[in-house]
Amino acid sequence: MYRFTLPRDMYHGEDALSSLKTLEGKKAIVVVGGGSMKRFGFLDKAVGYLKEAGMEVQLFEGVEPDPSVETVMKGAEAMRKFEPDWIVAMGGGSPIDAAKAMWAFYEYPETTFEDLITPFNFPKLRTKAKFCAVSSTSGTATEVTAFSVITDYSKGIKYPLADFNITPDVAIVDPALAQTMPKKLVAHTGMDAMTHAVEAYVSILNCEYTDALALHAIKLIHANLKKSYDGDEACRAKMHDAQCLAGMAFSNALLGIVHSMAHKTGAAFSGGHIIHGCANAMYLPKVIKFNSKDAVAAERYADIARFINLEGSTTEELVDALIAELRKMNDDLDIPQAIKFYGEGGVKADTSIIDEKEFMDKLSQTAENAIGDACTGSNPRQPSQEEMEKLLKACYYDLEIDF
Repeated sequence: MYRFTLPRDMYHGEDALSSLKTLEGKKAIVVVGGGSMKRFGFLDKAVGYLKEAGMEVQLFEGVEPDPSVETVMKGAEAMRKFEPDWIVAMGGGSPIDAAKAMWAFYEYPETTFEDLITPFNFPKLRTKAKFCAVSSTSGTATEVTAFSVITDYSKGIKYPLADFNITPDVAIVDPALAQTMPKKLVAHTGMDAMTHAVEAYVSILNCEYTDALALHAIKLIHANLKKSYDGDEACRAKMHDAQCLAGMAFSNALLGIVHSMAHKTGAAFSGGHIIHGCANAMYLPKVIKFNSKDAVAAERYADIARFINLEGSTTEELVDALIAELRKMNDDLDIPQAIKFYGEGGVKADTSIIDEKEFMDKLSQTAENAIGDACTGSNPRQPSQEEMEKLLKACYYDLEIDF
């Protein structure tokens, strides 16, 4: 038996943000990030719509990229004092992910972060509030997923929290918000969405429902991401839909070791963070090569290649064509092919901000952490410690390794 869970209501297309005025409640807390929603006027619009719905509104601002456990706890405390019956999270993945975790601690103050790390171990939510997510970036799709990624900076580890309880009640996918993304964010979030769709399609938990969503998302991303990156507004609107479709797929089929590796390398090194979408873009071709040693996974990668009209007469040729196409997309989007060339902000650089010696010193522990990540269990091929270390080294040096 499979489960397929989505938000109760989804509003998308032009002026979808105005659907906030249809929410029914007394108080709403709006959780936002670093200020782009305020600068572009969307925060004021959202507050206005909520007040039009008859609600008292309070803001929780300043959620950082890669939100921390500390920020989550501060937000939960603010919620306990204000006692909202709607949590409205607005912006990119960071404020929405943070608000999902805040929600649990708001309703269950005695819960610990360690309790939530275990997949599908959240307490029953909606005892105090419902949740509305308004996405402004075209990648994480957290507005429709059962996931949240929170960073424990004391351990240097990103934890993917997973539970169908944290799937939002309402998702708002308004293309106007996505038009504000800077070019580099378009690239990183777009390849994050591509990774979501590809990993969902080859996940051992895929099904007919998730396959349709994943394949169509891949087709839309392949056709529109580069044009969106170059400033085409219509293509950027298509990407906002595509990433949401990919999110619906992976929230139900789950992910794989591209995400396991991205989670466990993202905050592990002193030189700086490896931006999540950029990490996925760099790691995905290597993981496809690794997973394609599994015959079922190889056929599914070949399905993807055929679906986007890549050339090849055998499964192996189609898998190689898919890998080459994804690497070309990275080049077109100015994304490095390996950590060795990863510069500040995720751009190509002659010298990486991730020190080679530190990377190698931490290799064994990073590999162990990645294997233990919640996303590893649904990957089509389970890596050993030695294989994960090889994979990580391949991703650092851009090596071709026969797995």
